[in-house]
Amino acid sequence: MQLFIGNQNYSTWSLRAWLIFSQYELKVDVIKLQLCTDDFYKALQEVTPTAKVPTLVDQDLVVWDSLAILEYVNERYLDGKAWPTAFAERAKARAIAAEMHSGFFSIRNELPMNIRARRKVELSEGALKDIARIDAIWAEQMSLYPDGWLFGEWSIADAMYAPVALRCLTYGIELSDAAKIYQQKVLNSESLKKWLHEASLETEIVEEDEVGAEL
Repeated sequence: MQLFIGNQNYSTWSLRAWLIFSQYELKVDVIKLQLCTDDFYKALQEVTPTAKVPTLVDQDLVVWDSLAILEYVNERYLDGKAWPTAFAERAKARAIAAEMHSGFFSIRNELPMNIRARRKVELSEGALKDIARIDAIWAEQMSLYPDGWLFGEWSIADAMYAPVALRCLTYGIELSDAAKIYQQKVLNSESLKKWLHEASLETEIVEEDEVGAEL
C-alpha cells in the first residue's frame, strides 16, 4: 500500500488517515508531498481524480478522502476493530466522526493546524461555538471512559479529532478539565509523538496556514 500525504506540520486530513496505520502497525509506504506546489499536483494527477491528500493506493484500488481511507483499512485489514464493538456505541462513534468530517468550518478556517507555531487569534462566535461543542464531546466521553480514548479503545473517532488536540495546543485554546484529559491522551500517544517528530524536521512554509500573532 502507498499513502500519499502532505506536509505533516499542516495537513490535518493526512494525519487522520495516517493514524490508523500507526496505531495498528500496518505496513504502508508513506509518500509525502509538499503542499501548494506544482510538484504536488503533478505527482497526484495520475493517482487520484481529486489531486488531494490523503490518497491511498492498494494495488489497483485508489481510495481518497480520510474517512473513506479509515473505513477501508478498518474493513479490509482490521476486521472492523477500529470501531466500538457494541452497536449503540459504534453508531455514536460514527456520528461523532461524521460531525467532524462534515462540520466545524469556523475552526478549520480560523485555526489551521500549524504544529510548530504558538499563536494567538481572535476567535469568531462560530469558532467559539465549535470549540464548545468539541469540548462537550470530549468531556462527555471522558465521563464514560476516564483516562481512555473517546470510546475506551482507540477508534476512528479518535483519528478524526486528533488534529483538534494539536490546534488547541497551537492557539492556546482553553478547555474544560475533562476535555484537557482527552487532549493530553492524544498528545502523549506514541503515534502522535512520531508524527510530531517527523513534522519537526520539515522546513517548508505554507503561508496561508501561518495565521495569528506569535505568543
